[in-house]
Amino acid sequence: MVHPAPHDPVSDRWNGVDAYLTDTLVAQDEALLASIASLAEAGMPEIEVAPLAGKLLHLLARLAGARRVLEIGTLGAYSTIWLARALPADGRVVTIEAEPHNAAVARRNLERAGVADRVEVREGRAAEVLPSLAGSDTFDLVFIDADKESNPVYLEWAARLGRPGTVVVVDNVVRSGHVVETDAGPQVDGVRAGLEMLRDDPRFDATALQTLDRKGWDGLAIALLV
Repeated sequence: MVHPAPHDPVSDRWNGVDAYLTDTLVAQDEALLASIASLAEAGMPEIEVAPLAGKLLHLLARLAGARRVLEIGTLGAYSTIWLARALPADGRVVTIEAEPHNAAVARRNLERAGVADRVEVREGRAAEVLPSLAGSDTFDLVFIDADKESNPVYLEWAARLGRPGTVVVVDNVVRSGHVVETDAGPQVDGVRAGLEMLRDDPRFDATALQTLDRKGWDGLAIALLV
């Protein structure tokens, strides 16, 4: 992601708006803040979703009445905590993380947040882990936030593992505007292929929104399985 210059008055303005909306509408407790801090402490990339996006995931899970959630890409479990807290006591999040180091950090953060009992962290590349979930109960919400090159693969599994009415959220679909370019590299190619799949595959009904927050200029796609 391309971040703005630190003293750009335009970025100062949108960061101010982001801070205001976060302070006004998003209650972050010590566990959520600690999960963000843990990324830098562990030498991990600080690419967790913004607080407003975390709260959006939480509300989408509640609106969907979700009991089972699939997350592809755990990182430090910031978004996982938001999702887990949206579920009833017998709800379950299955989250997939490719890097063992990241998974270990995530498990500590989940314990600190008091939701480890309703989250299963599966280690491995998602394309290899997802087939092992076939035959289990369907998922009510799927959040895709892993390597962008594999977005079409992850969407295919979201369709297979979901049901009519399952909500599918795909993060980072604008890429600082590079999504409109056809020669911006494999990550953007994967994003574009995923968006085209959401357009063409009759199993999905989808839209997308641009976002501008402390993480920069990006966006997310939201789809319903039909």
